[in-house]
Amino acid sequence: MPLLEIAHDRVLADDWVLVADDAPLPEAPAILSPARLRQEAEAHAGRNAPLGLLLDPATQPEEIADLLPRLSLVQVALPKSKDGRAFTQARALREHFGFTGEIRAAGHLLPDHARMLRRCGVTTVALPEGADLEAWRRFGAVVDIAYQPAQDEGLPLGLRRRRLKAA
Repeated sequence: MPLLEIAHDRVLADDWVLVADDAPLPEAPAILSPARLRQEAEAHAGRNAPLGLLLDPATQPEEIADLLPRLSLVQVALPKSKDGRAFTQARALREHFGFTGEIRAAGHLLPDHARMLRRCGVTTVALPEGADLEAWRRFGAVVDIAYQPAQDEGLPLGLRRRRLKAA
């Protein structure tokens, strides 16, 4: 599955392994469930490889806030293209909890999600096999102004935000 870094439109190698709750923990960077991270907290204390968390769409970011300092990655899931909970989760992780690590989106993703994922703080997208990479790149640049503040600093400000900044 290709991994697209949406801020720089480049394909990255994916070294992370999604680990089931009953599977042995590999030496590679591992993405675990919140339950397993909590259950084996002491065992992970001396671990050299990074840890990630698989955030279920129904889980509120507040519920995993205590785990964030130990994480390098949080993977949010989009079970359907019309399910916006991952966008809300990503933004909350960045704005309310100060998470600075990688936020990865995975699941039923469409190229027209690219810009909004980036604005919400998502850094990488796990593209489905056979995804049109060029379509993702095109849709990432379709809209170049925004009216609401977001996590993608440095992009052009909307008219209202330009006026507020000038005042």
